[in-house]
Amino acid sequence: MSNLELVIITGMSGAGKTVAVQSFEDLGYYCIDNMPPNLLPTFWQLMRESGKITKIAMVIDLRTREFFDELSDVIGTMDNSQDVTSRILFLEANDQELVSRYKESRRHHPLSQANEVSTLNAIAKEKELLRDLRTRAQVIVDTSEMKPRQLRAYIMEHFAEKEQVTFRIDVISFGFKYGLPIDADVVMDVRFLPNPYYIQDLRGLTGADKAVYDYVMSQPESQIFYNKLIDLLDYCVPGYKREGKSRAVIAIGCTGGQHRSVALAERIGEHFTRKKFCVNVSHRDVSKNQKQVLKKVARDESNASSSL
Repeated sequence: MSNLELVIITGMSGAGKTVAVQSFEDLGYYCIDNMPPNLLPTFWQLMRESGKITKIAMVIDLRTREFFDELSDVIGTMDNSQDVTSRILFLEANDQELVSRYKESRRHHPLSQANEVSTLNAIAKEKELLRDLRTRAQVIVDTSEMKPRQLRAYIMEHFAEKEQVTFRIDVISFGFKYGLPIDADVVMDVRFLPNPYYIQDLRGLTGADKAVYDYVMSQPESQIFYNKLIDLLDYCVPGYKREGKSRAVIAIGCTGGQHRSVALAERIGEHFTRKKFCVNVSHRDVSKNQKQVLKKVARDESNASSSL
């Protein structure tokens, strides 16, 4: 049986647990928010028996304060298991920052709602309740000076596997007549480039075919456009990565998504692959448009034969 990994995300309310669990989800962890600690051993046994999930991250905080006292005992039991590796990630921030975050979000601290105490007093009480758990944490992160993207970057750096890819580039070709990709970060319109559709021998092919690719990329307009675009992308893409994005989507569109956009998408994909990025190139509309083009070609040939 493979070793099972559990990361328990806990700490001060408002210190960034939501950002943390989302980051672990991006790393491929099975994530659970706010499971009562007394259900943890049963859940863990089910995971061990299934063998399908080996990495789990879960948030446990004072929303389950009636069960919170049991958490230390549960963790102690799991620590003694040879096939379980458990770590506690404890997030905290200074009082001033926590108060500021609650004011900004206009939410109440979990301990201030029922007891009708001030936010500052609720924070002090929470610190006391979490004191023992904090001493058991393997990783303690003060997020007072951190922006969400910085916390995300910290988690990616310290919890990602060495070979694991945490950022990728998706290059998509599409046809404007089929609509824009709704998840694109960058959209470029290449309908101004010379169109292989009007060359009889290239009409039924796609931009992934060498003849069409060479035709598109050999045009002076294409070379100028590509050089300017790649210069822009070389500047933007590292910025997306620094900002904490897990994915940058570059969409290249022409009329039908069969010729020009496909060729440019392939070229852009090659460029970023050479720069050691994880790249996925896909052509959203190439098959549907090619079918329409081939039907039209067959229809035109049929009409031409009939006229003879």
